[in-house]
Amino acid sequence: MDRERFWQVVEVARAQAPGPDDAEGVAGLVSAGLAARPTGEIVAAEQTLWDLMADSYTTPLWAAAYLINGGCSDDGFDYFRGWLIAQGREVFERAVADPDALADLPVVRACAADGGFLEGEEILGVAWNAHLAATGERIPQGACTIRYPAPAPAWDFDDVGEMARRLPRLAGLFLE
Repeated sequence: MDRERFWQVVEVARAQAPGPDDAEGVAGLVSAGLAARPTGEIVAAEQTLWDLMADSYTTPLWAAAYLINGGCSDDGFDYFRGWLIAQGREVFERAVADPDALADLPVVRACAADGGFLEGEEILGVAWNAHLAATGERIPQGACTIRYPAPAPAWDFDDVGEMARRLPRLAGLFLE
């Protein structure tokens, strides 16, 4: 399954979800959509998912997740990027290109106002769950490779001045 088809499955799930900002609901619908496809496409969707995770493995996006979620561990960053995938292609690509653009999203603004956090761990298992539902078996071992790039050097995410300089709009929401 190529990226275009993967994103189509996500968009269909978002349209069917009771709340498109609900990553868990979107994940369940993505899994169901994938489970209806041929097994080879499900396995390919696993690779596509992890390619997107690798594309979004950047220091600036991690800093944005740190601001939005009030801190962000390694696992927390994975779950944040899962949430980001659940938001659909347009939001994902815009955020990867410019993490500060996340400040435009109403759900991010709501987090700033009420102290919520954004994560979508369930997205990380959509192909796995779809394959299990469709075949009764796990995705074959070695069917997917994860190639994270070396991230750009990190800066101190607790340095208010540095965060404000690098992510001014998000810092304005979360540090003031």
